[in-house]
Amino acid sequence: MLSFRNVNITMIVLLLLLAAIDIWVAPLSFWWYLLPAFIYLNILFYGSYFIRAGFYFKSYCKADTPELQIALTFDDGPMESFTPQVLAILKEYGIPATFFCIGKRIQGREQLLQELHRAGHTIGNHSYSHHALFDLFSAGKMQRELEETGDLIKEQVGKRPLLFRPPYGVTNPNLKKAIRKAGYQSIGWSVRSYDTIAKDADQLLEKVSKKVQPGDIFLFHDTMEVTVQLLPMFIKRMKEKGFSFVSVDQLLKIPAYA
Repeated sequence: MLSFRNVNITMIVLLLLLAAIDIWVAPLSFWWYLLPAFIYLNILFYGSYFIRAGFYFKSYCKADTPELQIALTFDDGPMESFTPQVLAILKEYGIPATFFCIGKRIQGREQLLQELHRAGHTIGNHSYSHHALFDLFSAGKMQRELEETGDLIKEQVGKRPLLFRPPYGVTNPNLKKAIRKAGYQSIGWSVRSYDTIAKDADQLLEKVSKKVQPGDIFLFHDTMEVTVQLLPMFIKRMKEKGFSFVSVDQLLKIPAYA
């Protein structure tokens, strides 16, 4: 299995072997050391930026189920722009979803968060700042962001969330320490919509509705107009294919709150 620990062990063994050859057999050129380093850095990049790899720690990205069930997740809210529209669409079709909320966006929008909770949707943690350099933070700073957002959510819904989605889906050893100490379970996705850059709702619909499988977890954002345009069509198409919608915690059969 490709993991941070296994890759490090392999790299150490390889470097020791090269050093032994260099000293005891024949001198090696610089390139013999540069190539493994290049490969190592590329593996680290892959493991950090593809959450489904589970390189540093396990993230739930899909449920292993034969049932025709899928889960909708929405990141980056709550926001006055489009979160209420997403909420209204889900209510119209009777769909439960999971909202991974940014802590700083909860402040001043507490009522909107309460509406999401009262509607039966699961609330998850998506860090406090969602800073562009979040993945470069120390483990302690990451943990403080998780705990601050968790406190804000608990104040509004009465329960502390246990589900966390890493900003941008980036993982690393510091985040592993932070989520363990803060008591969170990492949630990824199996279908990423890229609705933050999509412009055409019809094209996006075709993209995300192809090859849907039981247990898929969809990543959308309740801060994008194209998502609001897409959502009714997507729900109808999935229902026509026989799929039902459940929240992430129901799909994965894990607790959502402490």
